[in-house]
Amino acid sequence: MNLPPKQVTLRHRLAFLSLCAIWGTTWLAIRVVVREIPPFFAASARFLIAAVFLAFLAVVQRATLPRTAREWRAVLVLSISMMALPYGLIFWAEQSVASSVTAVLYSVSPLAVALMTPAMTGKAVPRSAVYSLLVGVGGIAILFQIDLRANMGSLLGGIGVLIGVLSSSWSTIYAKKETSEVNPVVSTALQLFVGGIVLAALTFGIERGQPIRWTAVSTIALLFLAIFGSAIAFVLYYWLLRHMDAYKAITINLVVPFVAIIEGAFILHEMITPLMILSAVIVLGSVGFTLKAQSDESQRLNLSRPAPGEAE
Repeated sequence: MNLPPKQVTLRHRLAFLSLCAIWGTTWLAIRVVVREIPPFFAASARFLIAAVFLAFLAVVQRATLPRTAREWRAVLVLSISMMALPYGLIFWAEQSVASSVTAVLYSVSPLAVALMTPAMTGKAVPRSAVYSLLVGVGGIAILFQIDLRANMGSLLGGIGVLIGVLSSSWSTIYAKKETSEVNPVVSTALQLFVGGIVLAALTFGIERGQPIRWTAVSTIALLFLAIFGSAIAFVLYYWLLRHMDAYKAITINLVVPFVAIIEGAFILHEMITPLMILSAVIVLGSVGFTLKAQSDESQRLNLSRPAPGEAE
């Protein structure tokens, strides 16, 4: 059941800003973790720790499990498409791709949502939004030209991130349609648990024998990713999806790159080049125009629709 968006209040805006701050920091935390811990193992540990935390919270709240086969199916699908696939790829990619570049690449997800929306919901995307998308692709091309061409690992990492973008973008629309009736704490806990198990299987199959260094920094970063970046953040995100259109909720990724770039520069001393800034501005600007185009189109349709009681 796809509920209509409700009025956005101060609570929703605060949740939105909180997610921008949390997820803006996670890119740096992932970069720190994968320097010491194999990526799939780290992603699996992140999700399983978060799942235990949320399971305890769900018990305290006496929250109910999904009730229908459709709700269970949605949870299982999102466990792969929202959790295991994109985050497994992100952890793997950040072994060779700077956290700031990864965040900028991920900022195109609202454009992906705008493109997928017609096929998944039947709502048309304005032509101006498509033009903005082409400009955004140009911004991505700049990133590949200046930051991902250095070696094959960086190039493959960038491609992996973009595959994750497509998966999570599709999942945002799907979650909006299919999980509006499921308790967000329970839904997130189940998704994180199943996603963590899938990533653990990859760990045993691919990363067996690789060293794991539990330093104080990597442990703190992993706990931050589990509790704040996963448990708290995804509950807030699914709650926001109940009150906002999918393409609006995912615009969190517009702010995230700025947080990631600043943190990467000041903490990890990652280089910020003028062309990187230009590419970020192009991508973010194109997304902004895309969202404005959708907003203008919606307003035009509302103005042209007869008021209740008027003859059509």
